[in-house]
Amino acid sequence: MRLSTEDKMFHLVVYTALIVLGFLCLYPFWNSVVISFNLGSDTEMGGITFWPRSFTLQNYHIVFQDSRLMNAFGISVLRTVLGTASAILCTAIFSYGMSKRGLMGKKYYMIFCIITLYFSGGLIPTFLLIRSLGLMNSFWVLVIPGMINVWNMIVFRTFFMGIPEGLEESAKMDGCSNFGVLFKIVFPLSGPVIATLSLFTAVSHWNDWFFASLYISKTELLPVQALLQQILNSNIMTTELMNLNSAAQDRITAMQSITTKSLSMATMIVAVLPIMLIYPFVQKYFVKGVMVGSLKE
Repeated sequence: MRLSTEDKMFHLVVYTALIVLGFLCLYPFWNSVVISFNLGSDTEMGGITFWPRSFTLQNYHIVFQDSRLMNAFGISVLRTVLGTASAILCTAIFSYGMSKRGLMGKKYYMIFCIITLYFSGGLIPTFLLIRSLGLMNSFWVLVIPGMINVWNMIVFRTFFMGIPEGLEESAKMDGCSNFGVLFKIVFPLSGPVIATLSLFTAVSHWNDWFFASLYISKTELLPVQALLQQILNSNIMTTELMNLNSAAQDRITAMQSITTKSLSMATMIVAVLPIMLIYPFVQKYFVKGVMVGSLKE
């Protein structure tokens, strides 16, 4: 179909705006990648835009040699896997019970849940609760508080309510218990919504640094994002140079080309890259999972 002049102008404006918006979103990340592959001393001179001027892998070499970062990376992976699995499982079980029409007090339970979406106990009461539960400076403080998410519960519940009751009745006639129906019938039919909410939960766990900064003071238990925040707030290069002895002149020479900024960028890329690599494999579930869970009644 031939486009009119007005349609062509409209498309031109829309595509131009999208290109500009895309550039504004992607350039900061690309520039961070470029800086991470550039000599820190050269970066300090400015002018690094789209390509490294003095290419080097020294920044990443230092990052992967740092035992703290590798330990923090492992903590983040373990937290993301366990936190996502436990959150999806517990929230789905909770949602399945809330989707049943015969549940006594169902309306009041939903009211209590909805209130938590708008109001929280506050930072100080939450801190006191975590301390009273003995979760301070514990790995489980990164997992247990996030095992139930009310927003995800509502999405799960709406999706479960759209599953025909005849399927569950048939399974129960064959001897399935409620848990059997959930794991053998409901879960296999809920692939898109599980994949979507799993990714959202995983991204939340992977990117979170504030929670760990509040409740964990032991460096060996910090996830990579919390440790990265500490790196960004401190002059790590000064610490590195102070730890060198006078005999390590070659090490000093190598470190002189590295700056806090270049090392921070390399650490940030290492922290962000894993979760970015997951996105393409589950992106197809986004619209299908969220829309199905939100539109069925």
